[in-house]
Amino acid sequence: MEKIGLLAGVGRLPVECARAAKAMGYEVYAVGLIPGVEPELKECVADYTDISVAHLQAIIDYLKSKGVTKVTMLGKVTKELLYSGQHAAPDMRMLGLMFSLPDRKDDTLMLAFVRELAKDGLEAFDQTALIRSLMPEPGVLTKRQPTEQELQDMEFGMRMAREIGRLDVGQTVVVKQQAVMALEAIEGTDACIRRGGELARGGAVVAKTAKPNQDLRFDVPAVGLKTMEIMVEVGAKALVIEAGRTLLVEQDKVIALAEAHDIAIAAME
Repeated sequence: MEKIGLLAGVGRLPVECARAAKAMGYEVYAVGLIPGVEPELKECVADYTDISVAHLQAIIDYLKSKGVTKVTMLGKVTKELLYSGQHAAPDMRMLGLMFSLPDRKDDTLMLAFVRELAKDGLEAFDQTALIRSLMPEPGVLTKRQPTEQELQDMEFGMRMAREIGRLDVGQTVVVKQQAVMALEAIEGTDACIRRGGELARGGAVVAKTAKPNQDLRFDVPAVGLKTMEIMVEVGAKALVIEAGRTLLVEQDKVIALAEAHDIAIAAME
């Protein structure tokens, strides 16, 4: 049975990946990188341990001790941990990585992390390889169709989201009547939606896309139930994601909640 490592952050994606991998006959060894990893993950894997994302050498040592050579990374690990002072102090290997960086953009950090794993024979593979079924094809996913104004905002939001993705700033934009309410940066998708939705005072459209040159080994865009709950909270009216390049987690629950609150969801190319 082939072994794979799963470096897990917050959210349902690690659980979905572990379940899919198990169904395909893989033996999964998971590392919870931050507090708040789904407890259910432990039930879906051959072995589970918690190791701070700041303790890079310990992560590598654990995976190698289990005979793992291939690794995937899923779940939210927000970059603000680097600045909050609330997480574990980095070990020497992580410090060396951090001091080697020319900047601290998402791709810069993650590419350095992937290279560091590779030095010890741990190959990071495509995040979507086991869960491509979670990426919707083009079309409207809800019964309610977007209005003409919402369609215009969806198209506008997609253009804006791709542009901040090109700059490696974020992947989410909140718009209303073709005006940008909020752009995602270090705070993450949920905080961006809450801020933009509050500024819009109802009727906001949320757009999430992949980066134009998205590396599928990390940071593939994903939305889930928490995303929709915050949209409901701020009175947003539509969500657009990039078809075939965005993971929609717990799709049935997301769509049901959207329809209960008259929110349209569409996947666009």
